[in-house]
Amino acid sequence: MLKSSKKFMPTYILIALNIIVYVYTSIIGGDFVTTSRDAIWQYGQNNAFVLYHGGYWQLFTAIFVHVNIIHLLGNMFFLLIFGLRAEEFFSIEEYLLIYFLSGLAGNLLTLLFGPEMISAGASGAIFGMFGACIIYVKRAFGQSIMSALIYAFFLLVVSSGPNVNNLAHLGGLAVGLLIGYALAVNRRMKLVNRYSYSYQ
Repeated sequence: MLKSSKKFMPTYILIALNIIVYVYTSIIGGDFVTTSRDAIWQYGQNNAFVLYHGGYWQLFTAIFVHVNIIHLLGNMFFLLIFGLRAEEFFSIEEYLLIYFLSGLAGNLLTLLFGPEMISAGASGAIFGMFGACIIYVKRAFGQSIMSALIYAFFLLVVSSGPNVNNLAHLGGLAVGLLIGYALAVNRRMKLVNRYSYSYQ
């Protein structure tokens, strides 16, 4: 039987980590409303630093950095919604795999914007959680995944706009959909094998 990640409450842990990082960047920047440019350059994703100076660790740290308090609160609201939902479907290992691979995929895709791009935020990882949940529900019960894909595309379009890292959203969503689909298919195959019988 699948062990849900619910008892570990990873969503609350991730929210706490994001808040702690925001408090830290606010302290070093001297502003709790807007994260300083220096803090974002140091801990967010500075494409020029990643591409030309080997700052690959920023692809990870940028997932926990937010540009202002509104950005943080908005992302944590959606992480709470989709994260708690994901806890019902996935083990702790699967949950964390979806979150971090989606976030990293979004940040890797962000490199396509070129060296001038500077970005930060957990939205790529959150889009991955969303994608994994909606496609998992459809595929796990043998339903068509088309409605899940349409819904995912709709949310992607609605969330787009000026100063929004659309490539991070797209990369995170794509990886979340792929992992969620793979987990659902694998789980269905195990269920079929468990209840199959052989006759002699």
